Amino acid sequence: MIDTHAHIYLEQFKEDWKKVLSAAIESSVTKIYMPNIDASTLDTMFALEGKFPDQCYSMIGLHPCSVKADFEQELKIIENWLGKRSFAGIGETGTDLYWDKTFRHQQIESLEIQVNWAKIHDLPIILHSRDSLDLSIQIIEKNHSEGLSGIFHCFTGSLDQAKRITDLGFYLGIGGVVTFKNSGLGSTIESIPLEKIVLETDSPYLTPHPYRGKRNEPAYIKLIAQRLSEIYCTDISEIAEKTTYNARKVFKAK
Repeated sequence: MIDTHAHIYLEQFKEDWKKVLSAAIESSVTKIYMPNIDASTLDTMFALEGKFPDQCYSMIGLHPCSVKADFEQELKIIENWLGKRSFAGIGETGTDLYWDKTFRHQQIESLEIQVNWAKIHDLPIILHSRDSLDLSIQIIEKNHSEGLSGIFHCFTGSLDQAKRITDLGFYLGIGGVVTFKNSGLGSTIESIPLEKIVLETDSPYLTPHPYRGKRNEPAYIKLIAQRLSEIYCTDISEIAEKTTYNARKVFKAK
């Protein structure tokens, strides 16, 4: 299986990277895609990728919660790195109106710039949309062009929103929330073809049941896949096979 979204370079993992990655392999998680947050997280992300190049893959982007008055300077740093080396994708970017609406317009501008980078570099884009899913969808619809694709990370929206996303050629990133007893997410995604679903943990956040409240890690992908097997009334091996195929397609991996 593939974890399409894990921040395992963060300080919550600094004492046991090797143990976490070994546990992931034991749970059949072969690849982990790491979304960036801002310029401050690049060094540790690159360091982890350097230690485990066959398992960890870096993306680059500016998280909407890191969009402040100086966001243009942050974007310049990221754009400079895009010219230096290859990346698996653009992200994590998007919009977030949960924590702070102060920089709403800057978030939109930042996202549109990063959408353009995804087009120029032919890379998937990874979208965060907390309390702002309609806004993120509208921005992608406005800026969409043939070949643009990616993942709406941590999807928890409605069936209508899911269909708008998949009609754009994007995928739904499904994580630990689907295992929460009262999330209602299962009844939404059961109407979405499995061909439009990818697995993610968002480690160290959004830990699936029964470990909710503890640090999340890529090995817990298996718990998410198990829940999806119940929703789609199929074996976990089919969930693993199809979501892995989808993830490889998103990231243009061989």
